[in-house]
Amino acid sequence: MASTDVETNVVECPNCGRRNRVPTVADGVPQCGNCRTALPWIGVAGDDNFAEVVDRSSIPVVVDLWATWCGPCRMVSPALEQVARDLAGRIKLVKVDVDKAPAIAERFDVQAIPTLLVMKNGQVVATQLGAVPAHMLRAWVEEALAEVARSSSGT
Repeated sequence: MASTDVETNVVECPNCGRRNRVPTVADGVPQCGNCRTALPWIGVAGDDNFAEVVDRSSIPVVVDLWATWCGPCRMVSPALEQVARDLAGRIKLVKVDVDKAPAIAERFDVQAIPTLLVMKNGQVVATQLGAVPAHMLRAWVEEALAEVARSSSGT
């Protein structure tokens, strides 16, 4: 994928307020160009770029498998985005519309939506089916991050 083909989002730095372009695919962790604060990393993936966006990410990825017509999916989305902001620099949030990405839905045998995954190095670390309250979502992501850290340290 040429650099001109990489999707970017504009994100306001929570520390200094500067607006930054954050690419969906990049090495490392996005940081503010002004103050170097870690920025929330939120992107979209589909069948054509999932491996590049998710499987090759340098940090754990929360994958939101959802659909536009799904009420619970729309309810959980703001909570997921808040978790991504709260855990900026530690996770990447990637939304996948299962209606537009049937191969991804098949890969993960999606039977219900929303289906949430935490992935590291292309492997599923944790799965959450259905919508849950924001505080439970945050706890679930943090437990998955702890599991990633334990498995990385070999304990």
